[in-house]
Amino acid sequence: MARQILRRSFSNERRFAEVPKGNLVVYVGEGEKKRFVIPLSYLNHPSFQELLFQAEEEFGFHHPMGGITIPCSEDQFIDLTSRLSTT
Repeated sequence: MARQILRRSFSNERRFAEVPKGNLVVYVGEGEKKRFVIPLSYLNHPSFQELLFQAEEEFGFHHPMGGITIPCSEDQFIDLTSRLSTT
């Protein structure tokens, strides 16, 4: 039984850590952070670069979640990324 639980937790960690080629992980939220996998191409958009600037202002280069942490609401982030995905 313990082996099954351990194996399951390892497989969950591996699945959680997988990021498709050409993408990166960002954490978004003002309180609890939610993980998003986004295309690298978003980094070239001025509106996304503004979010990165805000993240740099708030966190510097230390991101406690292990990935880039973006200090905006989840709704604001989803709105921005939906606009970027149509361009």
